[in-house]
Amino acid sequence: MKTDSFVTRHVGPQEDDLNSMLNVIGVDTIDELIAQTVPAGIRLKEELDLPPAMSEYEYLGHLKNLAKKNKVFRTYIGLGYNESITPSVIKRNILENPGWYTAYTPYQAEIAQGRLEALLNFQTMVCDLTGMEIANASLLDEGTAAAEAMSMLFSVRSRDQKKNGSNKFFVSDLVLPQTISILKSHAVPLGIELHIAAYENFDFSSDYFGALLQYPGKFGAVYNYQEFVAKANSNNIKVAVAADILSLVSLIPPGEFGAEVVVGTTQRFGIPLGYGGPHAAFFATKEAYKRNIPGRIIGVTKDMDGRMGLRMALQTREQHIKRDKATSNICTAQVLLAVMAGMYAVYHGPKGLKYIADKVHRSTVTLCEALESLGYQQHNTSYFDTLLIDADAAKIRPLAEAQQINFLYPQEDKVAISLNETVSLRDLNTIVQVFAQAAGRTAQDISELTQQSNILNANLRRSTFLENEVFNNYHSETELMRYIKKLERKDLALNHSMISLGSCTMKLNAASEMLPISWDEWGNIHPFVPLNQAEGYLEVLKELEHQLNVITGFAATSLQPNSGAQGEFSGLMVIRAYHESNGEGHRNICLIPASAHGTNPASAALAGFKVVVTKTDEKGNIDVQDLAQKAEKHKDELAALMVTYPSTHGVFESSIKEITEIIHSNGGQVYMDGANMNAQVGLTNPATIGADVCHLNLHKTFAIPHGGGGPGVGPICVAPHLVEFLPSNPVVTTGGKNPIEAISSAPFGSALVCLISYGYIKMLGRKGLMKVTRAAILNANYIKAKLTGTFEVLYTGEKGRAAHEMIIDCRPFKVKGIEVTDIAKRLIDYGFHAPTVSFPVAGTIMIEPTESESVAELDRFCDALISIKNEIDQITDIDQENILKNAPHTLRMVTADSWEFPYSRTEAAYPLPYVAENKFWPTVRRVDEAYGDRNLMCTCPPIDAYMEA
Repeated sequence: MKTDSFVTRHVGPQEDDLNSMLNVIGVDTIDELIAQTVPAGIRLKEELDLPPAMSEYEYLGHLKNLAKKNKVFRTYIGLGYNESITPSVIKRNILENPGWYTAYTPYQAEIAQGRLEALLNFQTMVCDLTGMEIANASLLDEGTAAAEAMSMLFSVRSRDQKKNGSNKFFVSDLVLPQTISILKSHAVPLGIELHIAAYENFDFSSDYFGALLQYPGKFGAVYNYQEFVAKANSNNIKVAVAADILSLVSLIPPGEFGAEVVVGTTQRFGIPLGYGGPHAAFFATKEAYKRNIPGRIIGVTKDMDGRMGLRMALQTREQHIKRDKATSNICTAQVLLAVMAGMYAVYHGPKGLKYIADKVHRSTVTLCEALESLGYQQHNTSYFDTLLIDADAAKIRPLAEAQQINFLYPQEDKVAISLNETVSLRDLNTIVQVFAQAAGRTAQDISELTQQSNILNANLRRSTFLENEVFNNYHSETELMRYIKKLERKDLALNHSMISLGSCTMKLNAASEMLPISWDEWGNIHPFVPLNQAEGYLEVLKELEHQLNVITGFAATSLQPNSGAQGEFSGLMVIRAYHESNGEGHRNICLIPASAHGTNPASAALAGFKVVVTKTDEKGNIDVQDLAQKAEKHKDELAALMVTYPSTHGVFESSIKEITEIIHSNGGQVYMDGANMNAQVGLTNPATIGADVCHLNLHKTFAIPHGGGGPGVGPICVAPHLVEFLPSNPVVTTGGKNPIEAISSAPFGSALVCLISYGYIKMLGRKGLMKVTRAAILNANYIKAKLTGTFEVLYTGEKGRAAHEMIIDCRPFKVKGIEVTDIAKRLIDYGFHAPTVSFPVAGTIMIEPTESESVAELDRFCDALISIKNEIDQITDIDQENILKNAPHTLRMVTADSWEFPYSRTEAAYPLPYVAENKFWPTVRRVDEAYGDRNLMCTCPPIDAYMEA
C-alpha cells in the first residue's frame, strides 16, 4: 500500500476488494463495467491534461508557499466586509469539526436536531437585531439577498400594481456597488426597471413597487430613514433595507421604522473574510410574507409523543415544488457559516455584542477626533464605524501601504476608513500617523477611547434584544464547548456513517483539503484588496479555473457563482447575452426534461425564459422524439435546453449527442447541469457530449463539504463563443470582454472554500481523478447488484448498469401500508441517513454511495435495506403499530418503563448486530410536518417550552 498516495486514502474500496465486488456485479474487470456504463461514443480518448498527483504532505507544503504570496494587511476598506474575530471555541468545535461540516441539509429532521437548533438561534438573532417577525436560515451573500428581496417584493405587488404595470424599483445610490450590479442581473429578465438615485430625491410615484436603502450608507453615513419609509408605505411602496448587523446593536432596527424586508451579511459575527466568502447572509421580513420568503425556514413543531422538535418549515414554497412558478431558485443556504454566526451571538450574548459595538463606535469617534485635530475634514454627520475624510488619496495610499494598511479610496480627494472589532489603540495610532505624515504634522498618541457617541438620538436603538435563555447561558468557553457538543451529538454526519444521497454526492472531505481554510493567510484577505496583496489567491483561483477547463473540455470558467442554483442562473444569463449579441434576444424558450431538478425550471424562469417541459420515456430517458418536435416547433424562439448528464435517473443516455445536435440545429444552446459530474470526470465531459455551458457543484464532485446545507460553490464553464459574457464585478475586474453583471457580491464568490477543490484535484492528479470516477460507478453498481431480488431498480442503462446512482422503487410496499418515508425513518434505527426520498420519482429512494465508502460500509447499508424489506414482509395487515411506522426509536422510548409495541426493544433499537457497536440515537421521534406549518414558530421558544418538552 502506498502510504503517500492520496487517492488510496480517498477511495473506499481497496485493491483486495476489487475482484469480489466485480464478481457480485457480474463482470471480469472494471474496464468491462465502465464500457457497459458509459457509451463508447462519448468516452475520452486521452487522459486529462493535468499534472500527476501530489502527496498530502507535498500539497500542504505547496499551499504554505502559496500562502506566503498573500499579504495580510490591516484592512479598513469596508464595503460590506469587515475583519472579525472568530472565537477559538467556535473555530475548533464547529469550523474544524467534521461533525458539523460534513452533515447534510436537514431534510431528515430527526437526525438533525442539533443543526436545526443552531439555525433557530440564528433566525432568532436576526429577528431580534432587525426588528422583524420572521427570518430564514441564511442566504448566500448580501448582494444576492438584496436581489431576492427585490424579486419577492415584485411578486407580492398588489392587484392594482400588477394591473397598472408598476415595475420600477428604486435603489439608493448609497447601496453597495456589488449589490447594485447583482440587482441589475436579476432585474432585467424579470422586467423590473431600476432607478438609482439619491434617496432624498425620490418622488414616490405609483410606477414604483419597492425601494432599497443601505443602512449605514456605503461610505458610513447613518441617515434617518423614518420619514422616507413612512411616505413609501403610504404610497404602497414596500421598502427593503440592507443593514450592517453589528450596527443594529446600536442603531434603531429597520423593523421599528417600517421596513418590509431587511437583508445583510453576518460575516462580521465571527466569520473569516476569506477573500469574499463563504459568508452567511440574512433575510428578515414580516410574517405576512412567510410563503414568499426565499430559502429555508427552521420551525418549531412536535414529535409523535408531543415533545418539541424542529424541522424545515413551509417547504411547499421551495422551487422543488413550484418549479418554474417559484419566485426564487435558492436550493441551499450558508448553514455552516450561519451556525458560526449564531454561536458568536450565543457566546457573546446581548451584553457582549453591546460591548463590541460600543468599542467599534468609540474607536471610530476617537479616530475622527484625532484626524480632525490634524486639520482633516470628516463628512459623515452621523456614523457607526466608518469615516469619509477629505484627503489626497494619491498621497495617503503609498504611506498607508508602507505601513501595511488598506483604506478605501472612492475618489481622488476622499479616503474612507471602516473600523472593526479587531482594532486596537496601536492600530488607531498607526492610522493617525499615516495622515499626520501626509499633512506634515505631528500627531498626539491616543491613549484611551473617548466615551462620546456620534449616533444621533433619533437613530439610537432603545429596544432590547437576545433576551432568550440561549443567548445568556453560555458565555464561558467550557459552557459553550459543551453546548456545541450537545448539539453535535444530535446530528448524524459523515463522521458517523455513509450518507447515500442521490444527486448530492456526500463524499469524503479530506482533512488535508480542509486544514488550510483555517490559516490566516487565506482567511484574513478582504475581497477588494489590491491584486498584488492576493497573489497566492489569484494563483490558486487561476489554476483551479484551468483544472476545471480541462475536466469539462471547455475554454473558460467563472468561479463567481456561490451555489449550484446561482451557477444555473449565471449560465442561462450568459446564454441570454449570447443570443442578444447575435440580434436574437427574442429567443426565450428553454426546454427542460420532466425529470429535472426543481432549480432548473426556477432558474430558467428567473433568467427570463419560458419553460417548455419535454417528456421522458418509460425507461426514464429523454423522449428524443418529443424533444425534437418541441425544438422544431419553437425553433425561432428556442434559447436553450437544460439537461442533466448522466440523467437524474442515474443513466448515461446514449442519445445525448443526438439531443444536443437537435438543439443546435434549431438555434439553441445546451446547458448541462453538473449535479452528476462525479460520474463524468476523466471518462467523458460536457464539451464532448455537445454542451455549451455547464455549472459544477464544487460541494458535490469536488469535495467541498455540504456543511449541513451550505456552503456551496457553483462555477460555470463555457465553450469559446461564450467566454466574453462571463460575469463581472464592479470593484475588481473579472469576466469576459462583454460580461454580464455580477452574480455574487465577491469577484470570485466563495474563494476561501475553493482551496478545498483545488487541493482535491492537486492531490488526485489526472490518474486519481479517473480512478475516483470509476470507483463511484463501481460502488453504485455493487449496491445495485446486492439489492437485486430484494428491491427493483427503476432505470438502468442499455446494458443494465447504473451510473453513479440509482432509483429504488418503494411503491409496491403501499399494499402493506408502508410509505417511502417509513423506510427513510427506519434507516435511522440502523444508523444511516436516508437516501434522497421521492425525487425524481414519488415513492422512491435515490441512492448514491460515492467513491469514498468502503465495501464494509456498503455491505452494512445493503444489509440494513434488506433487513427493512424483511420487516415489511412480516407485516400482515395495515398496522399502525408496526416497527416502521414507529421509527425512528429514541433512547427515551426504548428505556421507558412501559413497552406496548408488538416487537421487542432489541428489534427496535438494535435490528442488526453491527448497530450496537456504534449506535446513533435520534433525540426526537418522528416530527409532525403539518403541525409545524399550521403553527409556525421560527424563533427560539421561551424557556418554559423546553421545560414542558
